[in-house]
Parts: sequence; structure tokens; C-alpha cells
Amino acid sequence: MIASLVKTAALSVLVAFGAGVALAQEAAPGFTFESIDGGTIDTTDWRGHPVLVVNTASMCGFAPQLEGMQDLHETLGPKGLIVLAVPSDDFAQEYDSAAKVKEFCALTYGITLPMTDITHVRGAQAHPFYRWLRETHDFVPMWNFNKVLLDGDGKVVATWGALTKPGSGAITKAIAPLLSGS
Repeated sequence: MIASLVKTAALSVLVAFGAGVALAQEAAPGFTFESIDGGTIDTTDWRGHPVLVVNTASMCGFAPQLEGMQDLHETLGPKGLIVLAVPSDDFAQEYDSAAKVKEFCALTYGITLPMTDITHVRGAQAHPFYRWLRETHDFVPMWNFNKVLLDGDGKVVATWGALTKPGSGAITKAIAPLLSGS
């Protein structure tokens, strides 16, 4: 039992802070998120496209990764990649209103990629997408800027923690075979 707990704790640390972990292949059902721009984001609209989902926080030390997320959106978006930012205050590092988050991200990093409203990513109030990740893949963001890559069928390809930058070789190599024309 203690060995199992140690293994689980070690895996949690690896996932939270940078190691990519390949996960079982169970397709995500469709989910909707409230959009930071109003309305909703329906993940079923993105079937056929790989999606990189990142829980973000404006006041986190990893916030400069927003620039890398925007770069992926601009360079790989035309090839089919969707990059989704999910602002969350679950680690007490996000503004208290979606308007402030949107303004910060636009002015500081030129963000034009899709963003959700401020969303819970862990705990009892976690968004259904993150509850699904926890229940089916034992994945819970351990900090801001944890990344989840879904293939065009909604299957989890891999996850990465905060230390793995969006433009890192680990992430771009995982995305490349999922893009149209690959």
C-alpha cells in the first residue's frame, strides 16, 4: 500500500511539473465551456482536429507560456490545431473577472486563441471535462499550465505539467502526426 501511494505521489509530481505522460485511449464525450467572449464553446465542433487544452492563470509565474500558446495557435492552427486556454483560479492566481482576464491576455500576450470563462479544473466544482479526465485517466491539474492533448477523435494523447512549455519538442512532436497533411 505504501509503495502504491509513493508511486502515485511521484507520478503526480512528474505530471504537475513537466513530464509528459501518455494515457489510455478513451475518447472524450462532447463538453461545453462558457466562453470568455460570451456564449459557449462546444468541443464537438472540433472533432477531427487535435486540441491542446491548458489551464491558465494570469498572475502565475508560468503566464509567459500564454505567448507560446498563441504561437502554436498562429503557426499550427492553419494545419488544424485548436489551442484552448482555460483560465482558472483554483490555485489563487487568476483575476476575479473574465473581463480582467481577457484584457490582460489580449494586452500582454496578444491572445486571440479560444478561451473559456474562469473555470474550476479540480475539486468538487471541477468542470465536467476535468472530472472526466480525473475519472477516466486519473489526471488532475496539480498546478496552472498543465496541458492535455486530445486527438481528432477526442482521445487523450498525452499530458504535461507546468514546466513543459507549449512550444517544446515534446508537445510539438506529439501534435505533428495529428495535423492535417501529416
